[in-house]
Amino acid sequence: MCDIAPRGLRMCATFVGNNTAIADGPLRRVRTQFSDMYRRRAFVHWYTGEGMDEAEFTQAESTLHDLHDEYQQYQDAPATTDYTAPRQTNNGLTLATGGKKSKTR
Repeated sequence: MCDIAPRGLRMCATFVGNNTAIADGPLRRVRTQFSDMYRRRAFVHWYTGEGMDEAEFTQAESTLHDLHDEYQQYQDAPATTDYTAPRQTNNGLTLATGGKKSKTR
């Protein structure tokens, strides 16, 4: 991310929302860059010199792959439109999906 404003503007902002589109763009880019740097052991010596265990890098890489796979699973899931909204009855009860009655507030 860049915190330098474009020419002619005083400030800039970046928003990353939590939806499945993040899996194809930013998350994939971070995952591949992290994997490439870790494969070359770039900067690992700095972190291990400060007391970080090298196994934490492996765990972080695994977590990134799992997170990407989870987002991909939700992105590939079929959209369903079989939701039926509850309807109001005359006696103040709501007829929920499945024919069960529940008290409304």
